[in-house]
Amino acid sequence: MLELKNICFTRDNKKILDDVNLKIDTGKFIVITGPNGSGKSTLAKIIMGITKQDQGQVIFNGKDISNLSIDERAKLGIGFAFQQPVKFKGITVHDIINLSANKEISKKEIHKALAGVGLCPKEYIDREVNASLSGGELKRIEIASVSIKKSKLTIFDEPEAGIDLWSFNNLIEVFENMREETKGTSIIISHQERILNIADEIIVLKKGKVVRRGTRDEVLFNVIEKRCPRRLYKGGKCEQDR
Repeated sequence: MLELKNICFTRDNKKILDDVNLKIDTGKFIVITGPNGSGKSTLAKIIMGITKQDQGQVIFNGKDISNLSIDERAKLGIGFAFQQPVKFKGITVHDIINLSANKEISKKEIHKALAGVGLCPKEYIDREVNASLSGGELKRIEIASVSIKKSKLTIFDEPEAGIDLWSFNNLIEVFENMREETKGTSIIISHQERILNIADEIIVLKKGKVVRRGTRDEVLFNVIEKRCPRRLYKGGKCEQDR
């Protein structure tokens, strides 16, 4: 479904991505993780066409999309949720969801999408997507917009950034529902253990290279152990040594 061939990217004489090769099958829930500065967000933006790779190919459903624009990739079925959502003066939540879906969405569907990310539909559907909204509210509205589109491939760049714990719990439910209701693929850039725990596969980047890939059972213990080496990993949780 998605194939990255020999992806390289350098900025300010620093190699951000170094010959990345990946194949991601249809219907998978993939989490890309790794240290800060490892190239995770850059890789996500290259897939969407926001950033242009210096070398390599992006192939989607057998088609080389390396030189296609963001709009062209969106029309092929790729969606993207930014780490820092964009504000739009004069555009309402209702408008932005319809624009994202590229079709008229019923109010019932919009209400369901907003409720799914922990927002009261009646309070938010006619509000402007502007600076009057908090970062967490903007993030939840964007996730609702992206999830309702039901893209073939949806990319979330650190969706947990800037949202509170209660909203984060809703976010996990949104991802689990997307996994059940759509046959598309989701790629999530994240450090959060609860998101790692629901992944079909985890890809670990370090210094611009893929250093590990596997199921959550194969990879998660290794990731957690390195993050908290003086702890024991049991049942998906880190527990202090006694």
